[in-house]
Amino acid sequence: MNPMDRPAARWRTMRPEDIPSVAAIAATIHPRFYEDAEVFAERQRLFPAGAMLLERRGLAAGYALSHPWRLGELPRLNSLLGAIPQEASTYYIHDLALLPEARGERAAGELMRSFEALARSLCFRSMSLVAVNGSRRFWERQGFDVVESPELSAKLGSYEESAALMVKSLV
Repeated sequence: MNPMDRPAARWRTMRPEDIPSVAAIAATIHPRFYEDAEVFAERQRLFPAGAMLLERRGLAAGYALSHPWRLGELPRLNSLLGAIPQEASTYYIHDLALLPEARGERAAGELMRSFEALARSLCFRSMSLVAVNGSRRFWERQGFDVVESPELSAKLGSYEESAALMVKSLV
């Protein structure tokens, strides 16, 4: 096969040795939302099926971290989870970041379809996330809706003023 015939970008399961690349991408895409490499490593270790790396022409060009969690509870930024809760009630998208050169190839939408299939296979009734960095429209196109939650306003504000809890029903 001619190397030029290969897709420009493809998702694969993240490995521990990918964490430095993930941290570098995060620092580029989310400079206001700093998280230690240990946070990425823990999420990859706790739920490997939800830790994905986007490779574009053999180089890391994006990543996503997701895991089961409790609907309506938001993990604090730059904090370790310790464990995936036994009473998890939603499939939580912790982070999705693509370098500019990897955007426009529909890789994010493709991954969200995979995460939705995974969430359904685990019998979750919803997927949830906190939209930041002007990403609300992207998430709306993926079927997520903003959920007004006054009791979470302080925690959402710790991300940024415009942060929004978003949920996608799977029922």
